[in-house]
Amino acid sequence: MIQLCSSSPTRAMLLDNFDIKYIQKSPNYDEDKIKTTVAKDFVYIASLGKLNASIDEFGLEYPLLSADTVISLSSKILRKAKTKDDVRRILELQSGSTISIISSLHYKTESMLFSDISATYYNFYKFDKDDLQEYLDSNLWMGKAGGCMVEGFCKKYIKSVYGLESTAMGLQVEKLLPWL
Repeated sequence: MIQLCSSSPTRAMLLDNFDIKYIQKSPNYDEDKIKTTVAKDFVYIASLGKLNASIDEFGLEYPLLSADTVISLSSKILRKAKTKDDVRRILELQSGSTISIISSLHYKTESMLFSDISATYYNFYKFDKDDLQEYLDSNLWMGKAGGCMVEGFCKKYIKSVYGLESTAMGLQVEKLLPWL
């Protein structure tokens, strides 16, 4: 049994898909205080901050698993959108572009720490405007890095992909498995 230190239903689903037993509790951690503009640095700092907050709040009764994900496009970090106008702008940037989805995880037991930063690269066809509007209206983009759902809305627009889909979904479980 591990503790997933995230409120993400997608991360929970990934653990379920790999038959990993877990409890889910999210720590109190404010990502908005992170000042870096480098995507890899951002996810590392955020996931480590969540881990440290989890250690303080929950202790190590169970091994802790923290993670964070961002999208990088032309050296810009695309984080979780807060409004429909913001997600429209972010998704229009991704339409017809190549993006990197970068995830960082930390797995901590009493005797070990495993950390990983991985990226998956997507090249998208242009998004259909009506389809995009339907996605925006669905609110499924809420809580998603860059509003991107490679397992949902964006799937039919994938021209090419390099990397693990689980990384793009927010938790590179395949990299974690040997450490469990």
